[in-house]
Amino acid sequence: MAAVRIQQKVQKVQQEQHVQRAPRKKQKRSVRWTVGEKLVFVSFLAFALYSSVTIISNQFTIYHVNKEVQQLQANIQGQEKQNRDLYVQVQELSTYERILAKAKELGLTLNENNVKVVQD
Repeated sequence: MAAVRIQQKVQKVQQEQHVQRAPRKKQKRSVRWTVGEKLVFVSFLAFALYSSVTIISNQFTIYHVNKEVQQLQANIQGQEKQNRDLYVQVQELSTYERILAKAKELGLTLNENNVKVVQD
């Protein structure tokens, strides 16, 4: 009796293995999206597109503003250099010796009685 039971168990295992080896047919699943899912998907894509365009636009604006700032700084530095050069030139041209030499060249004489001292 025990031999019969063992033989029946072996047959069942062999049948199960035989069944498992049989190729299974793949079932095609058709994916159906509901209107709500489509709406969420489309709105997500629209948001992603809008966000990317906005970010790129802002970066482009920042680039141009930085470029203008650098140009203005270069212009300011150039103007400051020109102002310093002109200040040095004014200091050189307004020396007492130069003014006196220019006055003598034009035929003017220094009259000590006519000189008025003005203090700041």
